[in-house]
Amino acid sequence: METTYRDAIAELETILRALETDTVDVDELTARVQRSATLIRLCKQKLRTAEDAIDRVFENLDQDEELPEPEAPAPTPPAKRTPKTPRDTSGGLLF
Repeated sequence: METTYRDAIAELETILRALETDTVDVDELTARVQRSATLIRLCKQKLRTAEDAIDRVFENLDQDEELPEPEAPAPTPPAKRTPKTPRDTSGGLLF
């Protein structure tokens, strides 16, 4: 099973606490430092992978924003109004 970022950080914290509180002999110290280096490399790689994935997401969002806006439909001309009061052909009111 692959070590997760969370598990690697937890193990690093355990190693650090042991180094701070225990009297560690040289052989054990060397093994713990080597394991710590392996875990740090793993964490860096996982962070780079996550950063690359996040960058791709934002690049895709930026590309979506660059797409041309769909054209709005042309406005419909206003309907002809019919006068409410009938007028004669000379422009005067009929009643």
